[in-house]
Amino acid sequence: MAAKSCIFFPTIVFFSYLFLATHVLFLSPCPFVLQLICSVLSALCLSTLPLSLNSSVFLEELRELREQPIDPLAEQEIINSIEEVYFSNDSFDMVQHELEKLPPVLNLQELEEYRDKLKRQQAAVSKKVADLILEKQPAYVKELERVTALQTNLQLAAVICTNARRQLSVAKEGFTEASLGLLANQRRRHLLTGLLKSLRTIKTLQRTDVRLSEMLEEEDYPGAIQLCLECQKAASTFKHYSCISELNSKLQDTLEQIEEQLDVALSKTCKHFDVSHYTKVQLAYTLLGKTQTAMDQLHMHFTQAIHNTVFQVVLGYVELCAGNADTKFQKMQYKDLCTHITLDSYIPCLTDLCKALWEVMLSYHRTMQWHEEHDKQENDAAAGSDELVVDRSYVKKKLEHGLTRIWQDVQLKMKAYILGTDMSNFKYDDFIVVLDVISRLMQVGEEFCGSKSEVLQESIKRQSINYFKNYHRARLEELRMFLENETWELCPVKSNFNIAQLHEFRFMGQCRSPSVSPSRQAASLTSPAEKELSLFQEYLQEGNPFEMHIEHKEEESEDVLASNGYESDELEKSVYQDYDSDSDVPEELKQDYVDEQTGDAPLKSVSRETIRSKKRSDYSLNKTNAPILTNTTLNVIRLVGKYMQMMNILKPIAFDVIHCVSQLFDYYLYAVYTFFGRNDMYESSGLGLISSRLRTTLNRIQESLIDMNAGVHGPAEDRKEKVPSPHLSHLVVLTNSGTLYGLAQRVVATESLVFLAEQFESLQSHLDTMMPAAKKPFLQQFYSQTVSTASELRKPIYWIVAAKAIDYEQMLLLMAGVKWDIREIMSQHNVYVDVLLKEFEQFNNRLGDVSRHVRIPLPVSNVLWEHCIRLANRTLVEGYANVKKCSNEGRALMQLDFQQFLIKLEKLTDLRPIPDKEFVEVYIKAYYLTENDMEQFIKNHREYSMKQLANLVNVCLGSHINKKARQKLLAAIDDIDRPKR
Repeated sequence: MAAKSCIFFPTIVFFSYLFLATHVLFLSPCPFVLQLICSVLSALCLSTLPLSLNSSVFLEELRELREQPIDPLAEQEIINSIEEVYFSNDSFDMVQHELEKLPPVLNLQELEEYRDKLKRQQAAVSKKVADLILEKQPAYVKELERVTALQTNLQLAAVICTNARRQLSVAKEGFTEASLGLLANQRRRHLLTGLLKSLRTIKTLQRTDVRLSEMLEEEDYPGAIQLCLECQKAASTFKHYSCISELNSKLQDTLEQIEEQLDVALSKTCKHFDVSHYTKVQLAYTLLGKTQTAMDQLHMHFTQAIHNTVFQVVLGYVELCAGNADTKFQKMQYKDLCTHITLDSYIPCLTDLCKALWEVMLSYHRTMQWHEEHDKQENDAAAGSDELVVDRSYVKKKLEHGLTRIWQDVQLKMKAYILGTDMSNFKYDDFIVVLDVISRLMQVGEEFCGSKSEVLQESIKRQSINYFKNYHRARLEELRMFLENETWELCPVKSNFNIAQLHEFRFMGQCRSPSVSPSRQAASLTSPAEKELSLFQEYLQEGNPFEMHIEHKEEESEDVLASNGYESDELEKSVYQDYDSDSDVPEELKQDYVDEQTGDAPLKSVSRETIRSKKRSDYSLNKTNAPILTNTTLNVIRLVGKYMQMMNILKPIAFDVIHCVSQLFDYYLYAVYTFFGRNDMYESSGLGLISSRLRTTLNRIQESLIDMNAGVHGPAEDRKEKVPSPHLSHLVVLTNSGTLYGLAQRVVATESLVFLAEQFESLQSHLDTMMPAAKKPFLQQFYSQTVSTASELRKPIYWIVAAKAIDYEQMLLLMAGVKWDIREIMSQHNVYVDVLLKEFEQFNNRLGDVSRHVRIPLPVSNVLWEHCIRLANRTLVEGYANVKKCSNEGRALMQLDFQQFLIKLEKLTDLRPIPDKEFVEVYIKAYYLTENDMEQFIKNHREYSMKQLANLVNVCLGSHINKKARQKLLAAIDDIDRPKR
């Protein structure tokens, strides 16, 4: 049984392979191959079967197998029951496989049953294979016939080929060698003709290097590149020649040389842009297909040009100023080199730096213009290829981005130069020139790329604050020196003097934005149309915006001082005429003097008759109505103008400058008060000579600005910000009664302060426009609490004169000698009234004497008369309060004396109404009050002293007030006085 199994399964495997091979081969389109394979398969089949078995027997057996009756479904089930391992391609030992499946204990019956199963499976497989082979037999026979026919055809083709070879040999022998040689020569001639043409072309190519050199010298870069590219194209045609490889290398070197020279030519456009030159360069890069590369290179060259330009300019000045010094400046960094610039060469070097940088930025501006025009022309001509559109877009973006980058490089270079030198010791005019130049440069930057130049602003702000602090400190010390040496003499200026006539305020007449430099505005005044032009439009073809500063540095002459201290008759008459000299003066500076007390209009708007009809209260009609100011006042005004120039050019430090301007005014006001108005005895008079606002202002100035501990060691920083209190010059005498205790000096000092305040008022709107919004409350507070208090100093200053000009003590003594308890009505006033009026007449005469030297304005004379009359009236009340006994007739005599005093006084002064008139009249009439009315009078009239009220009660005792009422009234007076203690 084992032997049968060994024969059975190889047979299955063989026939399976035979079936598959036959099935595939019969589907092949090649009959010959099919017939050949079928023959092989037949042989294999015959060799595989037992030797005694021939083909007929094999076929017969196949038929027998097919003829055996069997159910197809059962047959298929048997085949399906065969294990999968028998159908796998892997070779395996079937016998070993079957033996391994046997159980440990063998059962004969089971083995026989399993054997029968295997036989059934073998029979089913054999029958299936036999069926398949028999189905393909007709096709096999037919294909075998086709193979046989093909063999016959191949034999015939072999015969034909043999005959053809024999005929070719005969034809070869039939032609002569001469005929074939003729054809060969003709072919050779044709080849040599082409070779000669090629050699001539090669010769021409080798000579092109001379022409290329000529074209490069002529700067015909597009032509040179075009020729070189054509030569390279031609050389590639003849690359099979050995000499061409060397020529190709030479042409490539020439092309690289052209690119190098082209790069140098491109760098030249950074400083001096030429349209034709740049057009050639761009066309050359277009031919090379390197438009974007050219733009990258161009920006690199602009960056390098900025660095080289500023370095060479600064190096030139440093070496020039250093002389024969051995220092190797060329090896220094630019930032370090800037620190070696001397003060004398700083401004020329700065100007040359800006000129050179302007040329670079102008070249970039013109480069952008060229590309804009070129793109517009190409757009009008045709749309262009996609590559061209991409190039143009790249160039446009690169140029736009380069604007900010180049301006940033310029700012950084200028920052290093600005911060490389300590400007704190510069002269004011030189520093203004520096600010002007930098302001112009910032304007260039704004027009160049719309930048606000933060780097430049921060740099110049740092230098400006540093400079301004030192400058302001020196100016305050200088102002203190001026004030301590000031004799308070009148500075003779013309009657039409206006601060706009001073050089320091000329910039205000140009009506420009503070961000524009003065030189720019001065240039723009020549033609209104030029105002609309930007710097790049104005200086596109020629000129330089930084060439104007030296010209504007020359000062124009001023004509503000009157000849010989006073003006001529013609100038004196001009007070009453309109002036034509203020046509170029801003409206804010055209305000003339308007009296703050009376509101009088400017004199030039008043008719001549009106002025002549004025009474003699204004002691200035014998002179022109020129402003009253001193040399120190004029210097302060000039200083304010300088400060405003600096602030106008550099707005970021506007607050610092305005704060310093306020300190100038504060110090001047404090000095005038200290010199002429400080007197504790008269300040305590109780008349409110110094308002609370003025006192607050004076205290603030003293705390924030005045160094009260001068000479005493203290915190350095605190003392650095303060100035010692000024001292009045010993040449100024304020104790001489003949000069009304220095009235002329007091008038000049006080009225010069008032004039200074008026000028500050006229500048308020201009200062307000420059002030940052967050700091404007400071400016408003300065004007409302400081500037506006200037005129209030008149009261304490002139009070001292009024208090000493008239002998009030003598009047009290004379009043004490008068008998007031008379019994009859007197018709004649007392002598003390005449004495007092005589004192007033002398005072009036002295005022006239002083006015011959210094004009005494109406507000001043009014304040003086007001103070004198107030003091006189209060002296009268004090004299009346000293009376021990007084009758009704005595009170009538007091009224008579006072009325006589008023009548005569009104002839001496135009002041109306007479000050404190009611103060005297009410006190005199209070004598007649009843007890109840007297009590109410005491409560309502706090202006009288306790002594005066008590005397009034005591004098009335016995007449219409008894002792009990007296005690009650005195107690009421004491109650009023108690809170004051």
